[in-house]
Amino acid sequence: MTTSKIFSCTFALLLLGSLSVRAQQPQQSDTVRTARVRGIQFSQTPAENREAPLWAGLSFGFDLCGAVMAVATPWGQYEGTARLNLRGRYFPCVELGVGVSDCTGESSHVHYRTHSPYIRLGCDYNFVGDSRSGNRIFGGLRYGLSPYRFDVGGPDLTDEVYGSTLPFAYKGMKSTAHWAELVGGVEAQVAWKFFHLGWTVRYKFRISESRSEVGRGWYVPGFGKSGTHALGGSFNIIIDI
Repeated sequence: MTTSKIFSCTFALLLLGSLSVRAQQPQQSDTVRTARVRGIQFSQTPAENREAPLWAGLSFGFDLCGAVMAVATPWGQYEGTARLNLRGRYFPCVELGVGVSDCTGESSHVHYRTHSPYIRLGCDYNFVGDSRSGNRIFGGLRYGLSPYRFDVGGPDLTDEVYGSTLPFAYKGMKSTAHWAELVGGVEAQVAWKFFHLGWTVRYKFRISESRSEVGRGWYVPGFGKSGTHALGGSFNIIIDI
């Protein structure tokens, strides 16, 4: 075999080996990009796959539905909410409000009035997988407390035996109510990144309530009409900070 043939065969083998190595190299992934900067490798992960930080923000909200009810119906509330955002999943919150009622029974003519504060403490959990989207489907729990005062009055009471009358008017009656709530709701990011609209549905059940001299109040601020349980809701305007 001549020198030229040996050289030709060697060149052909080197060329085939180079093509084989190039064919076996893995293709670059669409989701992870690798680059070399002065001999150092690093990987870049898309933002939507990165975990949200522990402290992801603070938000404040206002219940529009309760305010409309306070103006247009015999009872309602003015309520504001402050809420923490932890990793876009957990939302510890405090809800502060004032419950109002000014109602007179059509048949009994008994008048009931209250204007008292209440507080709720609790936490929501976001079930949406993409916590950075700003849209949330959540469930949660609340503990509610209202130390409230109320006035109640009506037509004079008549003694059927002696025929005498007694005034039926009591002011400043005191009572304290404790209750728990199961909460579910939806929030959507609207127009701007920091602006949300959302609504909740709440099932409330009373834990305890102290009685005044004339019994329980007709309406309990933050809970609703007095009873062992109640169904409520809210429509919230929320600003993220």
